[in-house]
Amino acid sequence: MSRVVVIGTGVGGLASAARLAALGHEVLVLEASDVVGGKLGIYRRDGYTFDTGPSLVTMPQVVADLFAATGEPLGPEVGLELERLEVACRYTFPDGTVLDLPGRREELAGALDAALGDGAGAQWTAFLAEAEKVWEVAEGPFLRSPIDSATIAELAASPSTLMTIAPWLSLRAFGARHLRDPRLRMMLDRYATYTGSDPRRAPSALATVPYAEQEYGSWYVPGGLRGLGEAVARRAVERGAEIRTGVRVARIVHAGGGVRGVVTADGEWIEADVVVANADASHVYGELLDGAAARAELRSLRRATPSLSGFVLLLALEGLPAELRERAAHHRVLFPADYDDEFDSVFGVGRYGWAGPRGGGPRPVESPTVYVTAPQDPAIVPGGSAGLERGEGAWFVLVNAPRHDPSAGADWDAPGLADAYARRILAVMAERGLDVRPHVRWMETRSPADLERATLAPGGSIYGTSSNGSSSAFQRPSNAGPLRGLYLVGGSSHPGGGLPLVTLSAEIVAGLVGEA
Repeated sequence: MSRVVVIGTGVGGLASAARLAALGHEVLVLEASDVVGGKLGIYRRDGYTFDTGPSLVTMPQVVADLFAATGEPLGPEVGLELERLEVACRYTFPDGTVLDLPGRREELAGALDAALGDGAGAQWTAFLAEAEKVWEVAEGPFLRSPIDSATIAELAASPSTLMTIAPWLSLRAFGARHLRDPRLRMMLDRYATYTGSDPRRAPSALATVPYAEQEYGSWYVPGGLRGLGEAVARRAVERGAEIRTGVRVARIVHAGGGVRGVVTADGEWIEADVVVANADASHVYGELLDGAAARAELRSLRRATPSLSGFVLLLALEGLPAELRERAAHHRVLFPADYDDEFDSVFGVGRYGWAGPRGGGPRPVESPTVYVTAPQDPAIVPGGSAGLERGEGAWFVLVNAPRHDPSAGADWDAPGLADAYARRILAVMAERGLDVRPHVRWMETRSPADLERATLAPGGSIYGTSSNGSSSAFQRPSNAGPLRGLYLVGGSSHPGGGLPLVTLSAEIVAGLVGEA
């Protein structure tokens, strides 16, 4: 039996704790804040409840695998149920076309033809068939396995695998090969942002993201996705893990090439054979760990492009007419006329960006894509079902934003910026047919600077490093750290960000540590 300390209670850390405790290890989880869940946050005020992080679950089989591997299978008995969305997302394109994208793959072609015209369904179906080929060669050796030089060499040694993954192609170029309709290409481009990336630079392998979403469906947790984090935390405790909140780890102690334990901010020494860090890799190697190995890892991280961040509005709404509630759908995306301007603005040029056609440094997007989550869930509004009937709504609104970087980009702490930008987003929503301004009871904002302070993710970069560049996916920090007994889990390490991938990173880490 190993003594394991898990730093952080994001879903990756909690899933690691549950798996390692189920394997017989002595597990202690330390969380700096007063609540568990990491970026899977929740905010409650005046009877309104908001998810402040992820807003849907994809690849639900990954969650099911976690529960099956650690005890009672997923279902009502564990206090967690997933509800499939019949409409995965409602898209509004710049020409005014509205597409209700079905949540089931077999319904896609008909819906696409009906909304975009004959032939659109065949284009997207052919594209998904190509994306499925990439999925089949990448899921096992990449998404569910540690990434190391041997894995990369094995992939590189197979010409057929290389031709399928096509690392020399960007996601944008891959879409241009298979999709003639510009609206389909715009929809595909958006999936690059799932990893905090620019579709013009992200690898074509990200075509697996829409494939997985549409093959396995989009799911919601009634009452909010925070329920997923709470259920995983309960499972970890049931299997014997201890979770302590309000305890910040100040340092990972090591000697002789291996970890020895951690020291908390209060000076408490906690001995450990294994340390699993569910924190941004740059924080681990820049703040928690010293020595040559940490400095080498940090240099590598600084050469990568950080992921984009996000600017969030939490809208407490009242008196919404039925027509406006229906127009919103559960998930809605309002596209801009000029999508490239968004990526030029978010990534800019210079240290982190590239010389896009417009130039300039990172800056808030003047006319951004707007992502609205508006669940018709009685558990998240005052008065429950009666509140929904009265037009109450707890809407989460997200736009892509440049990371907080006062020295080289956007300073989100500049006086008045957050409030002015919030008003701009509401105006953009109104321009695109979703004017809720008369119905706002109150509004709160979350800027990239706020996200940085809440999660210790530098600049508020949601996914750590982006997937910009052909080799970026192979350059994320490894789950096995440079010291014996040190492991990384979560969105900034392999295989990447998002609920399914951080859950898979926990599966990988548990496999590396092994049974007690």
